[in-house]
Amino acid sequence: MKEIEIKVNGMVCNGCENRVKNALENLDGVEEVLADHNLGIVKVKTSKEISENDLKNKIEDIGFEVVKE
Repeated sequence: MKEIEIKVNGMVCNGCENRVKNALENLDGVEEVLADHNLGIVKVKTSKEISENDLKNKIEDIGFEVVKE
């Protein structure tokens, strides 16, 4: 199992957290998603190889900004 941490701007409430969680949990290979709007962090646990870019693209597709490192 692999854990990926992504910094996200634009999550301001529990509803935002749920939107991100629901979108990412529907991707094949994603086992668990923890989103924290206070910290602006999304942690994703995957069971098989999934591209970090695929996760970031999905977050941006639903209207949030991924912080570029």
